[in-house]
Amino acid sequence: MFLEVGLSMAVVGGPYVQGQVQTNVPQVIPGAKPVTVDHIKVHGTSLEGNLEGDAVDRDVLVFLPPSYARDKHRRYPVVYALHGYSIGAEQWSHEIHVPQTIEGAFAQGAKEMIVVLPDSKTIHNGSMYSSSVTTGDFENFIAHDLVAYIDGHYRTLPNRLSRGLVGHSMGGYGASRIGLKHSDVFGSLYIMSPCCMSARPAGPVNLELEKKLESVKTADDSAKLSFMERAQLASAAAWSPDPKNPPLYLDLPTKDGVAQPDILAKWAANAPLDFIDQYIPNLRQYNGIAIDVGDQDNLRTDTAKLHDVLDRYSIPNTFEVYAGTHTSAVADRFQNYVMPFFSNHLCFQTGCQ
Repeated sequence: MFLEVGLSMAVVGGPYVQGQVQTNVPQVIPGAKPVTVDHIKVHGTSLEGNLEGDAVDRDVLVFLPPSYARDKHRRYPVVYALHGYSIGAEQWSHEIHVPQTIEGAFAQGAKEMIVVLPDSKTIHNGSMYSSSVTTGDFENFIAHDLVAYIDGHYRTLPNRLSRGLVGHSMGGYGASRIGLKHSDVFGSLYIMSPCCMSARPAGPVNLELEKKLESVKTADDSAKLSFMERAQLASAAAWSPDPKNPPLYLDLPTKDGVAQPDILAKWAANAPLDFIDQYIPNLRQYNGIAIDVGDQDNLRTDTAKLHDVLDRYSIPNTFEVYAGTHTSAVADRFQNYVMPFFSNHLCFQTGCQ
């Protein structure tokens, strides 16, 4: 059961994403004007007191458009872009090849906007953008703490219709989860190859894996595990936290070789395809929703199910299955699809209704 649940619920649906990856990078656009990059830290009130001891002050990359420095009275929409599992904001910036792809999008006609990349890496390599006493409340860190900081320190248009949310893989899960619950904060969504969208039936218990995970006591122990083994711990920390179970403060889906139905139920309760029906009124508030996935991506089936749910409720959305793997086209997609999408769907003026 551990292996099957891990592959379907944990992170990427397959072993081919192992940290930093190479992506196909678009050609540099002649005449593209440079953007400015701010490296900042944002305090996460929502993360205070987390039992893992994960950083409360989070690294954030802020990309300011070419006109920002010279046009002192102009305000801009903001796009928040969420990274995947096992990488942080800096590695994510290399995967989507920013600032080049942002500059390329502007050079090809996308309206100027601010782009924000927050870091949500944790002791087990990923927060799942969820709400947990163990990891901290990363859902509200993104939707409230980060948004409030950016609005308070940059010339933004502080209106939900001028805020976009996008994410890839675990970030796609985050964009789905946060997007479903916080339509009062964001006005447009772009969901790229989301992981962890549905719960799957348990398979055979993997005693060797259970023993290995139960032996983890420290961050160094976690760092010695494989990609998918660490993903199990990250998922448990996010979805089945236990403040009475030190030192990791989480419950695993098996114990002593026996499946734990109550823990599996908690994991299932965090699967967007299982709770999406509760948030249909929120989804109807979005000015635009886009979904994409590669035709060689193991996550394409659940990604298509998300599109099907939106269609069933007659919620406007675009859905594309493009030629590529889980990661191969992410930089191209960011420049030529994500940025133009937000250029077309965000509000670029004050007083949007």
